[in-house]
Amino acid sequence: MIRVWEGTMVKNRSVTLTPFIPTTNKFEGMGVIICPGGSYCWLDSHTEGVLVAKWLNSQGIAAFLLKYRTQGYIPFLTHSRLLFKGNQHPNMIEDIQRAIQLVRENALRYGVNPKRVGVMGFSAGGHLAMSSLCYHATNYLAPHKINTQVSLMPDFAALLYPVVSMSHSVTHKRSRRALLGEYGKHKADMRELLSLEKHVPDDCPPVFLVNCKDDPVVKYQNSELLDAALTLKHVTHKYIQYEKGRHGFGASDRKGTPECRQWRNEFIQWIQTLGL
Repeated sequence: MIRVWEGTMVKNRSVTLTPFIPTTNKFEGMGVIICPGGSYCWLDSHTEGVLVAKWLNSQGIAAFLLKYRTQGYIPFLTHSRLLFKGNQHPNMIEDIQRAIQLVRENALRYGVNPKRVGVMGFSAGGHLAMSSLCYHATNYLAPHKINTQVSLMPDFAALLYPVVSMSHSVTHKRSRRALLGEYGKHKADMRELLSLEKHVPDDCPPVFLVNCKDDPVVKYQNSELLDAALTLKHVTHKYIQYEKGRHGFGASDRKGTPECRQWRNEFIQWIQTLGL
């Protein structure tokens, strides 16, 4: 386990990156940084974390499970961030950019090709993963005096039932509050900034996008908004919308439905077509 901010001016020991390295990498050194979901309030590090990492390993893909900063249980329950800032944007995107930097800079150690490093996110973790694509040109590490010689843009992203918009009527409000803060959630400019459907870059790398139409947590229209934005920008991507599967199935063999659990085979088939 790596404490990603160790040795930097960021005094935080809670943010970690746990490598899961396969015996044989079957995809020419591919590595995937995993961002579990949890409404930016907490993390589902099992179903959307460890199980995902072990599945990727079974496919011959290196995985790196990111424990990024979240709002936390007590601030969620007490609204304490009205008085104390706590964790909020840009803390989360700082964490994923730092993770990308560390994986690429230590690629040889992990048997990873630095030009084949992607991100995979679930629910709010999907928002974070896509944020790393949308804002790769903004170096969030620079204010912390961290110099990086590697690209901070992932080579691809896989997004499972992601939170996307912070300004549309389909916004997942719990994620918005957790990400933007008790005050920031009301600010139009912050909502606009982190509505990812409005900030797909022209050089956006390939995206794999999955959700279910019966999702009771994050409205399925979030993914439709992103699909439309990716299409408008002519970004290479694949969007699969399942009828049933609800939310939070991750890489579980029990949660969701047989239909939605097909996403894992679909992802492997898709990644083989990219020729990164």
